[in-house]
Amino acid sequence: MSIIHLLDENTINHIAAGEVVERPKAVVKELIENAIDAGASAITVEIKEGGISFIRITDNGSGIAKEDIPLAFMRHATSKIKTAEDLFLVNSLGFRGEALSSIAAVSQVELITKQAASLNGYRYIIEGGEEKSLEEIGCPSGTTIIVRNLFYNTPARRKFLKSATTEAGYVNDLMERLILSHPGISFRFIVNNQVRLQSSGNNNVKDILYHIYGRDISKELLPVEFNSPDITIKGYIGKPTISRGNRNFENYFINGRYIKNHIITKAIEEAYKPFMMQHKYPFTSLYYEINPSLLDVNVHPQKMELKINNGEQVYQITYNLIKDSLSKKELIPKISLSKNDQKKVTQEKLPEPFEKNRISNLKALETLAAYQPMDNRQSANYSGDHISTNTTDIGSNISGNNKEDNQPIWDQINNSDIIKENHSYEATVNTANNIEVKDQLGLFSDFLSKEAVKDHRILGQIFSTYWLVEYQKELYIIDQHAAHEKVLYERILKAAKNNKHTSQMLLPPIVLTLSLKEQEAIKTHNKILEQLGYEIEHFGGNEFSIRAVPADLYNLSDKDLFLEFIDELTQELGFGQGDPLSILEKIASMACKSAVKANHILSTEEASSLIKELLTLENPYHCPHGRPVIISISRYELEKKFKRII
Repeated sequence: MSIIHLLDENTINHIAAGEVVERPKAVVKELIENAIDAGASAITVEIKEGGISFIRITDNGSGIAKEDIPLAFMRHATSKIKTAEDLFLVNSLGFRGEALSSIAAVSQVELITKQAASLNGYRYIIEGGEEKSLEEIGCPSGTTIIVRNLFYNTPARRKFLKSATTEAGYVNDLMERLILSHPGISFRFIVNNQVRLQSSGNNNVKDILYHIYGRDISKELLPVEFNSPDITIKGYIGKPTISRGNRNFENYFINGRYIKNHIITKAIEEAYKPFMMQHKYPFTSLYYEINPSLLDVNVHPQKMELKINNGEQVYQITYNLIKDSLSKKELIPKISLSKNDQKKVTQEKLPEPFEKNRISNLKALETLAAYQPMDNRQSANYSGDHISTNTTDIGSNISGNNKEDNQPIWDQINNSDIIKENHSYEATVNTANNIEVKDQLGLFSDFLSKEAVKDHRILGQIFSTYWLVEYQKELYIIDQHAAHEKVLYERILKAAKNNKHTSQMLLPPIVLTLSLKEQEAIKTHNKILEQLGYEIEHFGGNEFSIRAVPADLYNLSDKDLFLEFIDELTQELGFGQGDPLSILEKIASMACKSAVKANHILSTEEASSLIKELLTLENPYHCPHGRPVIISISRYELEKKFKRII
């Protein structure tokens, strides 16, 4: 009995749809590429519920003839190529003839189309790959495709979709790149009846970059251009000052197609390497025109990758173009010398820079009062008259839910294996001596006792990094960076859990221009940001104002830290209310960046306050990243080394 079966057409289409139609973003991509191939100069994209329930693409392209409409929804029916040889000369974005059939197999599709030479148009309905109707109607020239209820007949596939907000974010990313890849086409992107993106189609790339990424980035761009018979490159690269923590801003387009290619990516990053910090990535918007005979675009189901026959040449041209452009420009960052900035610079030149920097930037927390004298609290950027506790004001366009709604996040962290809440921790050093510290198991149990908090003796600092502490018959060596990082981590986490964060108001506020994806990240995670101590409000357009920051993070560049935090959140728009590990990783990263660094000389008073607070923690042994905070050497070991004991 034969066990091999020939699959029916419907099953084949469902399998093909699994490769082509992964999520609403893929549907939008395929339909827009069809519109571009049809010669459209204006395209409107509308989605609802992230594109899961509704997608509508309207264009003013050439339209489809009546006799071609049913054919367009058949697999491997295309107007782009005729033979296999044509694959190596493809100038269109689509060519396989799989998109419409795959989309129709897993959704309810309505097509309205009219050619300019025809008096009437046609409406065609197909659901789950089954034709329902074809009728003549009146409509404008061009094509409108409506896709409803994606994966309605494959519930297993639908379960793998993320939230509507997350799916809308994916579509938004796609739209930004499609608008950039075709600056000569007018795009309009509508989400839940609100216009989110719009371009004029005037071929002005700089104007598009301004509207998508904002003024701060657009003013820091350098134009680049290269011309040869087979390869043309033009576009913009960012100065190293606008680097980011991920590759989201590395955009390049080959023959009008957004592509990821490891050769070009490596060339870009290698060219920037001498000009940029490690683990930072540049901003680029580069347009390649390469002879189609040198490309193979038929190597990826979604056409997101391609092979370049002359890859070494493309690498060298890209590398030299970027490196030469950066080398010929003055890349010294410009600093605004306002009165406030002048005050800050003056203070930073005073003795004991760590202490003065803390004094100039913090007036909010009693916890930190022990780190510096009380009488020198003045700041160019912060004012003690503007301290906000339990901040609740998030901008009008950011959903203002009650803080209690987010409490399960911190409860989940509390109950997880990642971290155990430090019940012995108190926010102020002054009350540390009154804390009943639980008995600890292991080497440091005595050092964490109530008596040790009072009776340990600080001997001094070595290598401007480590503090030597004597207690009973042990010598303890404490890494000041790891210790401060651990203290800040526990402090921020406890304040967020208890809704008792303390924010430091910024005067003046920091105004940032954010992309739509970054805005979505703020909206999605606004309760977490609020509980950490950020106060953010919409400033109009794509600009947001940061009015307050977590008080424990005051000694950092607030703008850079916030952007790094948002960079990480934009990569995890789906975790929303859920992933405690992701939240902890971000808090750990914030604490690490804010903590005092190695080779930084602390005063004995600062070290004493830090060590006292460290000893009140339930688990001070490791920093949030797992590095040891404390090591010990016994008197017995020392005497053995000096041969006092044989």
